[in-house]
This record gives sequence, structure tokens and C-alpha cells, in this order.
Amino acid sequence: MIVIAGALTLPLTGYVYVEVTSAQTELDNKTNPRANYWRAVREGVPGYSAVKGQERGVLIDNGGQNWRQIRNGPIAGLTPWILGLMLFAITAFYLYRGPVRLKESPSGITVKRWSLLERTLHWYTATLFILLAMTGLSLLFGRAALIPLLGLEGFSTYAGFAMVVHNYLGPLFAVGIFLEIMIWMKYNLPNRVDWEWFKKMGGLVGDEHPSAGRMNGGEKVWFWFIATVGVAVIVAGFILDFPNFGQTRSTMQNAHVTHVIGAVIWLSAALGHIYMGSLGTEGALEGMVKGQVSAEWAKQHHDLWYEEVKGQQEKEQEKPIPDTPQQTSI
Repeated sequence: MIVIAGALTLPLTGYVYVEVTSAQTELDNKTNPRANYWRAVREGVPGYSAVKGQERGVLIDNGGQNWRQIRNGPIAGLTPWILGLMLFAITAFYLYRGPVRLKESPSGITVKRWSLLERTLHWYTATLFILLAMTGLSLLFGRAALIPLLGLEGFSTYAGFAMVVHNYLGPLFAVGIFLEIMIWMKYNLPNRVDWEWFKKMGGLVGDEHPSAGRMNGGEKVWFWFIATVGVAVIVAGFILDFPNFGQTRSTMQNAHVTHVIGAVIWLSAALGHIYMGSLGTEGALEGMVKGQVSAEWAKQHHDLWYEEVKGQQEKEQEKPIPDTPQQTSI
């Protein structure tokens, strides 16, 4: 009975084989026969290439697509909100608080606050910072904001120019930042006076203005922000600007994300710094333009530093004047 049953049923397996083969053939006809090949290529497994260079054996880097989605998605979508919220906060604070006015009218007595070297270095970096911010933001948001205005050809021409300006000014800007860090480091070391300054919110709320040395707590925070976040942005920019030092495409993609996010945060903080140094504080901009500030401004905002400078001037005035030899005519 088993033999007879087997003899009758085993031939039916041929029909099963035919049906399975037909189904597989039909599936293969519906899909790209090279799909599996390109799937293997996108795995990023290195192959052989006669071309010399970094990652020369990788035909397609799938990380580039991931980077593009991050760049055009969360970064381009969220960073405008960061800048917008900062501008809104500054405007709201100005309308609520207004500028910090001098309590005493200037008497005409001035104190030297910034040397010519310090002012030159500050305006050098400030000018380059503005140019880098303009070109960087236009490249980041150009697809959404500028192409509808300039068209594809117009934006392409501008983007090429902006990219060259951004890439060449970046290293020059870095030189200025590193010089500022070296020159002003000794004035920005934290101390107990800074803690009291923060407890009183820098005098921005209320009428009492806390004591401060040459740099107050807010200026020190801005300095260390540049020395950390700013330096990270600069380092990431160098990785992007000089891709011939062995960095991989993955490293470049991560550097770009770091550079863009850090730069937008830096620009947002700089808006607050610019506000406090101009509209927000009466007399502050005059110091960085002329180098001199009124004695009343110094006593109100940096009283400890003012007493120190005043003491040095009094000591110099107490020094005896050396006798000068009389000139004789021939």
C-alpha cells in the first residue's frame, strides 16, 4: 500500500516544483535584476580600485544620504527657530527693560578701557564674523529662501561666490579668535565676584548694579563660550576646508553637522552680545570705538577695575618728575 501510494503521489511533486519555479521567475521579472548588486554596493564594503585616495574602494557611501536628510531636515528646519527666538527675546527685553542708562551724567573725565591693538583685533574678528554669518546662512537656507527669488542659475552663481568667500575667510577669522583668546585669557578667569554678579543678574533687573572687575560675569561667559563652542566650530570648519589630511567622508559629514549647529548657536549668542554692547548699555559702544569710557560709566559697570586704574594713575602722578637738561644754543 505504501509503494502504491508513493507511486501515485510522488509524480505530483513535479507540479509543485513547476509552480514554485514559475512564481520565482515572475518575481524576478517584476524586480530589477541588478537590485541585489546595488544593495551590496550600498553596504559600503570596500572593493578594489586603481584610483589612489581616501576611501577609494568604496563605490557609494550610504552615509551621504543620511547626512543630506539631516542637513535638509532637522538642521535647516529647526535652526531658523533658534535665531528667531533669540531676536524675539532681545526685542521683548528691550521693550520691557530698555537700555541700561548711566545714573550720573558724564563729567568729561575718561578712562582708557581698550587699547588700539584690542580694538583693531575686535573689529577685525567682528567684520569677518558678520561676513561668515551672511554667507553661511545663505548657503544653509538658500534652497528654500533664495532659489525662489534668484532662480536656479542666479543662486548657483551666488552660491559659488559665497562658498569661496566663506572658505577663504574662515582661516583668517580663526587667527583673530585665537589671538583674542591669548590676549584676554588673563582677564576672564572666574572668581567670587562673578558669582555675586550673577546672583544680582548683572544689574539688568532692578536698580542695583553689582561690582565687577575689568570683565564682568557676562563678558567672561561670552569669552569662554567662544573658547569652547567657537573653537569647536572653527576646528570643524578646518576639517571641511582642508579635506586632504586623511579625513573620511563620514568625518566630513559629522564635522559639517557640528559646524552648522555650533555656528547657529554662536550667532544667536552673538546677537545678545551685540545688543548689550550697543543698544542695551549706554556708553559701552563708545569704549570699543574710541578706546575711552567715561569715569561714570566705569564706576557704574566696572567699579573694581575703575578703582584699580584710578590707583595706578595716582601712583604715576606721585612720581617725581626728573630734571631735564637745559638746551644751549650755539
